[in-house]
Amino acid sequence: MLCFFFLVNYLSSAACSELLSRHRRSWIIDSFTIEEGHPGPFPYVLGKITIDRDYRVRFDLYGEGMDEEPKGVLTIDKESGTLYVNRAVDYEEKTVLKLRFEAMKTDSLIDTKLGVEIGISDINDNPPRFQRDLFEISVDEDATQGCHVQTMVAYDKDERGTPNSTFHYEMKSVSPNHPDTEFTIDSESGTMSFKGCLDHEVAEMFTVVVEAKDHGDVVSLSSSSTVIIHVQDGNNHLPAISGQTGSGKVKEHEIGTSPLRLHTTDKDTPNSAAWRAKYTIQGDEGAHFKIETDPDTNDGILTVVKPLDFEEEALRELTISVENEAPYFSCKVKERPPSGLWKVETSKGDVPPPDTVKVSIEVEDVNDPPVFSVSVKEVVLEENAPIGTWVEKVTAVDPDSSHARDFVYKVGSDPAGWVTVDPQTGDITTVGTPDRESPHVSDGLYTILLHAVDDGVPSMTGTATLNIHVTDQNDNVPQPTVGFVDVCVSDGPSTTNISAFDLDDHPYAGPFTFELLGDVKGKWKLNPSHGYTAGLVKEPGVYSGPHTVDVKISDMQGQFAVYNLSVTVCDCSVTPNCRDPRSTATTAAPGALAIVFASLLLIMCLLLMAVFMTCRKEFAPLQPSDSSGDTLLPSNIENPGTDCKVVVPDDIAVWFTEETHSDPSNWGGQHHGIKHSNFSKEMEQNFIYEYLSDFMREDMSHLYNENWNQTTWRSLMANGHHHTHQREQTSTMNFHAALQALLHQRLSSLQGKEGDLLDYEPHLYAEEGNFDVPSELENIILPDKDSYQKALNNLGPKFKQLASICKPPHIQN
Repeated sequence: MLCFFFLVNYLSSAACSELLSRHRRSWIIDSFTIEEGHPGPFPYVLGKITIDRDYRVRFDLYGEGMDEEPKGVLTIDKESGTLYVNRAVDYEEKTVLKLRFEAMKTDSLIDTKLGVEIGISDINDNPPRFQRDLFEISVDEDATQGCHVQTMVAYDKDERGTPNSTFHYEMKSVSPNHPDTEFTIDSESGTMSFKGCLDHEVAEMFTVVVEAKDHGDVVSLSSSSTVIIHVQDGNNHLPAISGQTGSGKVKEHEIGTSPLRLHTTDKDTPNSAAWRAKYTIQGDEGAHFKIETDPDTNDGILTVVKPLDFEEEALRELTISVENEAPYFSCKVKERPPSGLWKVETSKGDVPPPDTVKVSIEVEDVNDPPVFSVSVKEVVLEENAPIGTWVEKVTAVDPDSSHARDFVYKVGSDPAGWVTVDPQTGDITTVGTPDRESPHVSDGLYTILLHAVDDGVPSMTGTATLNIHVTDQNDNVPQPTVGFVDVCVSDGPSTTNISAFDLDDHPYAGPFTFELLGDVKGKWKLNPSHGYTAGLVKEPGVYSGPHTVDVKISDMQGQFAVYNLSVTVCDCSVTPNCRDPRSTATTAAPGALAIVFASLLLIMCLLLMAVFMTCRKEFAPLQPSDSSGDTLLPSNIENPGTDCKVVVPDDIAVWFTEETHSDPSNWGGQHHGIKHSNFSKEMEQNFIYEYLSDFMREDMSHLYNENWNQTTWRSLMANGHHHTHQREQTSTMNFHAALQALLHQRLSSLQGKEGDLLDYEPHLYAEEGNFDVPSELENIILPDKDSYQKALNNLGPKFKQLASICKPPHIQN
């Protein structure tokens, strides 16, 4: 028993130290130990502390076992210093009790302080314990004797280094107890192993009880753990072929069928690697068969994977062997010596020959299709060859030996319908005209399929391919890529490109030669004129608008065609594509109509305002300014009157004439007495005709071409618009009809050119003070009346220069 001695540390106050320095004191100290698990009775005397004093003292004890855990183990007699043990203690809980002892005088002054340690002696009250009470492991059947199986680990809570905590391992029992298998365990390390051989078929599982026992002096304690060892089946039994089922026949050219199934037996555990069979085929030249294992029955299923030919071989002889997925092994005990490993005989890796069987597969004859001597043929045929031209001959044979051998030739695929084949001889001739530019020809190659069909039941068909290389001829003329081009207005020559193509191949195609026909001098020219693209050059004298240019395009062999090329000349600064506004106008037509109807509504409002205008009774004369240079004529020289004087604007006068369907002289009578006193009938008609002629001339300006000139316009005006007698003979209905036509033309123009109107940019005709710049304004025709002429004569020099720009040349009737 281990004892701890009573340890005393001298601790005192300053007063006590002074006292001790003057007096010699005597201490009686005993060694105290408490035995673990003492049975009692309690309390019992542990010992007594004695101090030599000339005066009485009181004793107190504090710390572990008193007022600290484990509480209540000890008590002390305050007068005598006797220690008592009140209950049992556990060494595994506390090995030493640390306390503090105090001796006090009667006046409560501390005389002495002592540190006290009381040891607890250990007894063997804990057996060794395993980590678990049950272990479950697996061992392969083909494991070699002496190999590691399991390591057992235990521990003891008793004091280290004493017999109470020292233990050993031993094997208590093994079940079943097989003579060829013995399990052992190392007494110190706890390592388990076995001797001999394992046999899954004899014992699938072993139950081993292992004990750990300590070396206590008084009593020896122990505990046990159970180890369940599962023996995993190994391949110690070879598979054997037990039989076969199936017809053993297969039709030639047929794949995917299974003519045979082999049955196998194996004593190893089903669905394990030692039981699953693996089949091998020998003698299968050409690899026509495969054999697979049925995962449920372990049968071998023979399948045809490549067509067989009856004419080549009608009977196939095969050899099939079987083995397991896991390698074969065997183990046999020869001798059992008393110590060490046993003597055993093993054959792991030394595999005996597998079980084999020979099978015969009969190939059944079927009707084979005819076979062409050449499956793909290449021939050359000239384009546009006459109908009946011989192309090629094909031949085929029927390989059948037991079926009908008669067959005929047929055309299988002929997309353009160019050829036919003689059903008996195989001669191929044309029935259509070959065209190299046909959509069925790709890079000059035309492909047809030919069939040879026998008269068997069912009939069989052989196929051959005929590739016809069609040689090109110059049977196509060059063509422009587009029928229209755009060219920009410019002060100098401007160019646009004309590209062409030819369906024929070289040398019957480009580069091409371009040539302009007709009167194009000073208007159009080509630069360059040879190649795949020519440059069409516009001379400065060509006006804006649509034009037609005749272009002759010739290929390298001189084959040509003439095309009427539509050329649009436009201002590219306004729109990059001369045709864009036209397409835009189509979609914007509703917007143009809305603008026109809004204008009509505005005109009607202006008419109503003019009709209902109130009369003014007084007119303030307009005093001419001296700064005008007497170039302005006074216009308010008439005396005030009671009638309303309505000055109708030019545009309103024309529309008013159209709405009333009457002569302008009747305006005063038809509109509630309103007088148009400033215009005579002749002036009114003259004004309307002048306005109409100017209006129509403006609207018909886009119809001009190079054949129109000022003389043509003057002739038109003289014949229709400036003949006074003729104007007087024209009825109001004619004016109405003309105005309706003009309005319709205006609407059509707006619908067709709304994009141009929206994109219009102001044009600078002349800057102030620079009248030498040529003007692009059209002539303005004014009524040739004396009053207007006199007014012009009174204008200043700047207004005369303006009049010289605006006044048209005199028109002769």
